[in-house]
Amino acid sequence: MSALGDAPRILTVADASAAFELAGAHIAASLAAAVAERGVAHWATTGGSAAPGMYRALVADPLRETVPWPDVHVWWGDDRFVPRDHPLSNVKPFDDLLRDLVPLGPSNIHPIRTTAAIVEQRDPAWAAEALTADLRTAGLPVHDDLPVLDLVVLGIGGDGHVLSVFPGSAAFDAPAAQWGLAIPAPTHIEPHVERVTMHPGVIAAARGVLVVATGVGKADVLAEVFSRTRDARRWPAQLALHERCTWILDEAAAAHLPR
Repeated sequence: MSALGDAPRILTVADASAAFELAGAHIAASLAAAVAERGVAHWATTGGSAAPGMYRALVADPLRETVPWPDVHVWWGDDRFVPRDHPLSNVKPFDDLLRDLVPLGPSNIHPIRTTAAIVEQRDPAWAAEALTADLRTAGLPVHDDLPVLDLVVLGIGGDGHVLSVFPGSAAFDAPAAQWGLAIPAPTHIEPHVERVTMHPGVIAAARGVLVVATGVGKADVLAEVFSRTRDARRWPAQLALHERCTWILDEAAAAHLPR
């Protein structure tokens, strides 16, 4: 394993399996530290290809026992506008692999309210407003009008997006106080489904950010994200280049980064 640079921290490991194990350990340590320091941990998790591997690592012994689960609150940084049990849902891997294996009460789990919106024939804007309301009700600290989460876990899309903040997204111009945002279905990348996302500013406000990327398919976009050119509107993943961010990559994903 190697580390490159000081801000952010970049860790490279041999393969995806090792990346997910390291990510699970990082999440567990971050949640335990937050609870030890403040009595509660607020974790915004992700979906995509990395989520199942991270969840499997988290529920494996002895790591599972290191997390003070009753004091952890789980959020989602974004989700597709589909029901919770839909294959495209970011919540489904959590429900399938983690929810029933750790002592997390229902009141500690805060999915974006896409299911309720669909059942009640409401739109993504309603779910985004509900996300803002849920975050405010939770009493999180606020910095520069943004909620301060203890850990935000991110994947990275093939176009460089994080959360559901795509290149050129109007989300960059949303007021900071608008913590939940409705995102139109992207036309340039699949799946072509409407989204709901947290404001991109939560990445800067968070106490810690973890980005996990694996596979040769991420190598080119990572080379752009870590290039000398800084333009987060073009490469939204550059929002996660500050000093409280950790990137965990496998060798395939890191293949085009400078050594």
